[in-house]
Amino acid sequence: MIQIFAEYWRPFLYSDGMRASGLVVTLWLLAASIALGFCAAVPLACARVSRNRWLSTPVRIYTYVFRGTPLYVQLLLLYTGMYSLEFVRTQSLLEAFFKSGFNCAILAFALNTCAYTTEIFAGAIRGIPHGEVEAARAYGMSTFTMYRRVILPSALRRALPLYSNEVILMLHATTVAFTATVPDILKVARDANSATYQSFESFGIAALLYVAISFVLVAAFRRAEQRWLAYLRPAGAARPARRA
Repeated sequence: MIQIFAEYWRPFLYSDGMRASGLVVTLWLLAASIALGFCAAVPLACARVSRNRWLSTPVRIYTYVFRGTPLYVQLLLLYTGMYSLEFVRTQSLLEAFFKSGFNCAILAFALNTCAYTTEIFAGAIRGIPHGEVEAARAYGMSTFTMYRRVILPSALRRALPLYSNEVILMLHATTVAFTATVPDILKVARDANSATYQSFESFGIAALLYVAISFVLVAAFRRAEQRWLAYLRPAGAARPARRA
């Protein structure tokens, strides 16, 4: 494994002289898809819990479709399926977008994680104590103000444990990006395996990198939960103060 790492550490971690390393590409895929999915999931979650069927039904169908189909199939539909359509090839912007495997991978990951995140946030909104909503109404807040100042801040905090799992799962899901010729960590590992035929060492390095990234993400979310969910702890579960 040390020999493989000594030979391929630049493609894995730094650069091979022509493109970004597998680690950078993987982190960029994760960050871009999570950011896009999060921004889209917040309003979609509000629509998902709406009593207006014209708002909730389309969101329900969207989340059902993207949670009910494999991410790999979604990526293939966007990367190979969309580009095979005539109207896509005749539009210069669409052709340029769907011709790039990187763009298709980010779009597929963002749509997929958005569907799961929407349901996570919608469940957190439904789980908000009724007293908080009634208190906001008693202050005369409008629906928009109530969502902005009471419901969404409380729901996003309560959703942290489940959302952290979604981020970790999305990190694992980035491994299918190599099918769209995206040079992520797994793609570099496959190239190393093809050149050296040392499968255990090549994929072992990739596994260690994914474990390291997961460890950092878990630690970051744990710190966030300790800070933003401290008010939910029982009084007896509070940590004792340190002695001077």
